[in-house]
Amino acid sequence: MAGPSDRERRARDEEQGLSNLASGYQKAAPYMAASTTLVVSVGGFAWAGYWLDGKLGHKTPWLLIVGAVLGMVGGFISFFKTVLGASRKDR
Repeated sequence: MAGPSDRERRARDEEQGLSNLASGYQKAAPYMAASTTLVVSVGGFAWAGYWLDGKLGHKTPWLLIVGAVLGMVGGFISFFKTVLGASRKDR
């Protein structure tokens, strides 16, 4: 089943009183949130690994590497769930 056409979307947006800019931000919001989640998860887990390496006195940054990898895996899973879910709703 085909989704609404561009003309129908514009008519609906105008009915709701949204400008083109507001409509664009509304459509981009899930993607901006997904990218922010990806960056925060990688940064947070990497920082936690770095902090633990310092607390435990490790000379090699193994926990930093493990934290960064965990953050990347979790962040990418969340990112793709959000992006693929948003693209399915647009159809």
